Amino acid sequence: AKAQLNPERSYPTLGLALSILPEPDFNVLSKENTLQYWNLIEIGTGFALTQAPIRLDKRILGYLLGNNCLDEKLLGIVTSISSEIKQIPLTSTYQNLIEEISFFWTTININIPILQLCGSELATKYQIAAQVSEKFNRQIKVMSATAIPSNLNQSYQLKQCWEREAILTGNVLLLDCDHISLSEPSQLIRINQFIENFYSPLIISSQTRINTEKRTIVSFDIPPLSYQEQKTLWQTHLGPATQELNGQVVTLASQFNLNAATIKTACLQLNNSSDISTSISEKLWNFCRIQARPKLEDLAQRIETSASWDDLILPDLEKTTLQEITAHLRQRAKVYEEWGFAGKERRGLGITALFSGQSGTGKTMAAGVLANTLNLDLYRIDLSSVVSKYIGETEKNLRKIFDAAETGGAILLFDEADALFGKRTEVKDSHDRHANVEVSYLLQRMEAYQGLAILTTNLKNALDSAFMRRIRFVVPFPFPDAKARMEIWRRIFPVQTPTQNLDFKKLSYLNVTGGNIRNIALNAAMLAADANEVVKMKHILQAAKSEYLKLDKPLADSEIRNWVLE
Repeated sequence: AKAQLNPERSYPTLGLALSILPEPDFNVLSKENTLQYWNLIEIGTGFALTQAPIRLDKRILGYLLGNNCLDEKLLGIVTSISSEIKQIPLTSTYQNLIEEISFFWTTININIPILQLCGSELATKYQIAAQVSEKFNRQIKVMSATAIPSNLNQSYQLKQCWEREAILTGNVLLLDCDHISLSEPSQLIRINQFIENFYSPLIISSQTRINTEKRTIVSFDIPPLSYQEQKTLWQTHLGPATQELNGQVVTLASQFNLNAATIKTACLQLNNSSDISTSISEKLWNFCRIQARPKLEDLAQRIETSASWDDLILPDLEKTTLQEITAHLRQRAKVYEEWGFAGKERRGLGITALFSGQSGTGKTMAAGVLANTLNLDLYRIDLSSVVSKYIGETEKNLRKIFDAAETGGAILLFDEADALFGKRTEVKDSHDRHANVEVSYLLQRMEAYQGLAILTTNLKNALDSAFMRRIRFVVPFPFPDAKARMEIWRRIFPVQTPTQNLDFKKLSYLNVTGGNIRNIALNAAMLAADANEVVKMKHILQAAKSEYLKLDKPLADSEIRNWVLE
């Protein structure tokens, strides 16, 4: 106020600064000026420009006063990595990766390359980024790519705000692109525009590679834990409890593909569990099986069934083949790992089975029986949500499904697979070429998938021969003969269902599949319950007429001859 000879002007103004500071220059108003570029000062409004008040930016004032908190403009956008993730020890494979990655950051300066960590293990990538930063005495902060504004001006301001923060604190930014669709051009353009002129230390986390023309990006693939590493982690965290599992650790490490954090959590949960009615091995198995559910629930339909081998009416040869599939899945740990079949090549270790036959012959039930026997989740793939007319979308959707299924070793059921796994056609236009690319991608993923993939089809001959070469088991589901139909009728009604004088031999004359038999039995039970009666032949006859009408098929006299209707 004294300097400006005005008691009411108790604040610095632009005119005062220009008059008393050396080498005054109105370029201070330019956004290219250092004071303005880094938003060190704010120039307010006044009756005249020279009378406009000047004040320090709040974040800069806090920094000068020793308060080094995050800029409030970044709150909710930039976060820290939780201490729990940082505390999980990394295996030797990841430690070697950290040393290799750190080589590119031996000197922190404006020309450092952008690092990119590619893979599906998000927590592991967070750990690696944090440890790389700590090697240079820097902290890591995380920002989701979804927070990048689509507006170019807002995106520029966010980048400037972070870069100023990086200079003040020395922090490194981890840009999380794992939860964004990089196949969408608009998303990829938005990310590229943000990172191309990014000059502070930056690490990108993504499932697939991001490329940009203006900046050098050094990419590193972050693989999942190997079988041996998972086995070692299980033994380390379980401690003495490992002996109680009687070799179950080998099966867990082979069946499930878990990261270090999940394995540690499973063992901690086991130690804190008060349930004494369930065995240790069963608790661990159920925990591991559930881990993949959140990833798969939005991509496929989980099928829960209580069907057992007794409910499955098939010829002996087909039933034996199904039991061989269970043996392959049960013994995969011993054969692949202990006997060395996975030593040279891990591709092709998955099991693919083709179930062919008419609708209603028991293909889905058989898949449910396998899932129950092996205590694994069964997911049916909805082809309508997978196949897309847009180029690349089908492959992206399938990648999500297979990656999510790898975690929990789920059984994947591609129902009516001939629609998706059809024959590759002669290339006549871009659509044919794209369809063939989809089939080729599926062949590769099926070969690489280490779980069980079941394909069901009504038209076996419609499948591409290349698929048939890669299918380990082919199980035909024949139309049930009279003997098989009689056995299905014997088992179709639950023990709680009241019945009277049902002649299963005569019921077997109905020339329908097991699926139709179930529909008829359920409909007959509804009719009997509505009439307040027990289920009788007359109810089944009425239900059969409705089912045949639905099938657009006449009910022959030979099928219901000599039925005793009461």
